[in-house]
Amino acid sequence: MILKRFFFISFFVVSFFSHGQRIITDRPDQTESSSTVPKKSLQIESGILLEFAEEADVSLREIAIPTTLFRYGVGKGIEIRVANQYLNIKEKGTSNQISGISDLEIGAKFQLYKKDISKTEIAFLSHLILPTGTKEVSLEKVGTINKLSVSHELTEHIGLGYNLGYSYFGFENGFFTYSFVLGIGITERVGMYVEPYGSIGIFDEHLANVDAGITYLLKDNFQLDFSFGTGINYTMNYLSAGFSWNIAPKTD
Repeated sequence: MILKRFFFISFFVVSFFSHGQRIITDRPDQTESSSTVPKKSLQIESGILLEFAEEADVSLREIAIPTTLFRYGVGKGIEIRVANQYLNIKEKGTSNQISGISDLEIGAKFQLYKKDISKTEIAFLSHLILPTGTKEVSLEKVGTINKLSVSHELTEHIGLGYNLGYSYFGFENGFFTYSFVLGIGITERVGMYVEPYGSIGIFDEHLANVDAGITYLLKDNFQLDFSFGTGINYTMNYLSAGFSWNIAPKTD
């Protein structure tokens, strides 16, 4: 169960619903943004994740470094995505540990609804997980992650985003996922968010979590972030720090 829980946390690349900023990212929160990257631009979102989890008297320390998502705009409202990470998992109080490269994720995001007169955006995202990783950390099965992402601009500096999804990692039944994020623009460069999120198994328990974080817009195309979270009905804590960088083609 801990391994399944670890993959739930690690495979969800995060986002920040950010107003007044030119770069809109899919980190550092759990809610995928409803925006896609501009056509012909490459966006790199990378960071470090340190997590501690416990179940049945077994404590794990998990490090993902780096955890990286590549996003490329292939057309208006369409992007392709590739994600991967290096993992190290250690059992607390023992010398037991495993490490290696995780399974490769490939996918796409499609913006379904966006209009200048509307303050609501809708997108759909789907990832395919391929069993390409190091044997010790690979799922060794084909999996999938799917999310419907919706966002609303409540005021000039406050936004609400939420995701509803279904994921299947090749083990027994899949599970439903949810997240709700409230993003606040403190200044033109600093933003923060708070977010409840979790998963509900079809015949399994409900895992509930909450996290929060802050972002700093260093440049119009470069953002730094820091976030932390905890489990509500089980033992889990994490810290994460990273950056997002949009590389756009030069124009004459």
